[in-house]
Amino acid sequence: MVKAPTNLIPNLWRDADAKGKDEPGLLLYRSNLLGSDLRITNFGGGNTSAKVMMKDPLSGAEVEVLWVKGSGGDIGSMKLDGFSTLYMDKLNSLKNIYKDISQEDAMVGMFNHCTFNLNPRATSIDTALHGFVPYAHVDHVHADAVIAIAAAKNSEELTARVFGGEIGYLPWQRPGFDLGLKLGAMAKSNPKLVGVVLGAHGLFTWGDTAKGCYETTLRIINHAATWLEEHVETPVFGGEKIKSLDATARAAIAQKLMPAIRGLISTHESKAGHFTDVSEVLQFVNSNALDALAPLGTSCPDHFLRTKIRPLVLPANGEVGDGLKNLIHQYADDYAAYYNRCKHANSPAMRDPNAVIYLVPGVGMISFAKDKATARIASEFYVNAINVMRGASSVSTYMGLPEQQAFNIEYWLLEEAKLSRMPKPKPLQGRIALVTGGASGIGLAIAEKLAQQGACVAIADINTDGMAEVVADFGKKYGKDNVTSVHMDVTKEEAVIKGFTDTVACFGGLDIVVNNAGIAIPSPADETSLETWNKQMAILGTGYFLVGREGFRILKRQNCAGSMIYIASKNGMVASPGTSAYGAMKAAEIHLARVLAAEGAPFGIRVNTVNPDAVLRGSKIMSEGYRASRANSLGIKPDELEDHYRKRSLLQRSVYPEDIAEAVYWFASDASNKSTGNIINVDAGHLASFTR
Repeated sequence: MVKAPTNLIPNLWRDADAKGKDEPGLLLYRSNLLGSDLRITNFGGGNTSAKVMMKDPLSGAEVEVLWVKGSGGDIGSMKLDGFSTLYMDKLNSLKNIYKDISQEDAMVGMFNHCTFNLNPRATSIDTALHGFVPYAHVDHVHADAVIAIAAAKNSEELTARVFGGEIGYLPWQRPGFDLGLKLGAMAKSNPKLVGVVLGAHGLFTWGDTAKGCYETTLRIINHAATWLEEHVETPVFGGEKIKSLDATARAAIAQKLMPAIRGLISTHESKAGHFTDVSEVLQFVNSNALDALAPLGTSCPDHFLRTKIRPLVLPANGEVGDGLKNLIHQYADDYAAYYNRCKHANSPAMRDPNAVIYLVPGVGMISFAKDKATARIASEFYVNAINVMRGASSVSTYMGLPEQQAFNIEYWLLEEAKLSRMPKPKPLQGRIALVTGGASGIGLAIAEKLAQQGACVAIADINTDGMAEVVADFGKKYGKDNVTSVHMDVTKEEAVIKGFTDTVACFGGLDIVVNNAGIAIPSPADETSLETWNKQMAILGTGYFLVGREGFRILKRQNCAGSMIYIASKNGMVASPGTSAYGAMKAAEIHLARVLAAEGAPFGIRVNTVNPDAVLRGSKIMSEGYRASRANSLGIKPDELEDHYRKRSLLQRSVYPEDIAEAVYWFASDASNKSTGNIINVDAGHLASFTR
């Protein structure tokens, strides 16, 4: 007896949570529940709607309004402002002006004339598919189990066999007004239907209530999953061709491959990476069917819009050697040929021709995209595609979307318009930074500035609790994908190497290294113990060397330039009594940066220095003991120290961590791409420290 699947989607609807919500509120509740499970739909995929009676702000009369997910939203995380709202009578009136499919794209612009209550949310191309279904509530999702049926060679026959007479079938057609008319007509003429499978695409379901529609959607998906499980042919994907390496070896190969790939595909824009070796991926990449299925690409448009028309399969166990460059260039050439074969006279210009998904037998899957979140989401989409291929090929023959139809979606002018509405990328989007001493003071301010400007940031520190707080805070502000922490004692070679390795494993490479971790123990030279000298040398000398060396190695191996910034001090430029060890090490840092600048120039690696002075706020270096010592040497009280430093400066201003961060950002950004071996003093003007 075949067991039912153990991973059926649970019903998360709770009447207590839904109680008291109005119809738009129930729509949002339903949408968020559906979007919370990747087996139902991916991030940004699918859409939901409800037809609601509302008071017309012009006439005061009750009118029917379509609430439908707007363009570019995500049903799992959206709020009420993510829905477009349209007068249903005006939407229906568009049927009178629609003549044939040549008007398809133009009809999307007509939706603007149906807007209810001046809602600024852009309408989706799927609006008609929801509006013309004669039911109050409609769900459209891309569930793996249903797409497996929709992507099979005999998908229409399978739909009838799996669902009987309660689910209809429509063959593949690009979503739009015409498909909306067909979907509405099918629902109206077949009152026993609770939904429709769209060939090679997904599922539409409907109902009279929000709860009923949600429960129907889950029931149909779970029924499809159960049917597939009962009818699957084993071994799936034709069985195993090669064995997986152990987890440690897989991780090591990924860490080696990712910077190499990134260097080859980041010529025109920086990219962040993601690695996964979940069981679904390993089953696919290790299988006998990989070579036959991978070139077919994905079937569901939502999948290939995220993952490109097909992945790039690398040699088993990552053994590519010098051939990696050839493989990547060949993929780009093939993509350009695909574009030229399929383009229309008005097609948008060809986009980035590099692969998004890289499959490595024995190892797993690597993805690269404009930022870390997009790379991760792309990998999730391809896992869904793997699930679809497994299901379809187990009960029938899997069919990818034909090349021309795939192109027509990828380079659809309406899709291009949606992309044009996306926010302008931040200056450091796709860049990857590591900041030592990043859990507090100057390092924290630098890390925050880089994150604000779009960089992925690794906080490197020995303060575990402090790093956890920073990661949690940055995750809320800038997205969890864009920040990580690496425990790094900069005096320990193995800890520094591991910190950089972990950063590469998380983000796929490296662009910016900020050498900042510090310590200051004031003491006159004749009273400085060897222990005090060695402790400061270990952190400020050896530590800066180790961090600089490991960062330099990765940037050089990655071969797509980079920026290293050393946080030294005014004390590296001018002698200050009581700072023999600190001043000597800061002078060494400045010169080490200059040497690295000379060595890095042939590889586009820029190395520059920022010299702060008198940064008291948030600084662990400026501990109570250090403040007291400095104040005592100046003959003032500790609480007078900041005012003393301010008055000492030429500009009569205090210097804060954020000021140092601005200088670091300039060196990290393209604005300084012709600057290396340089020093910026951020000290409000300290005459003796002027560079000569």
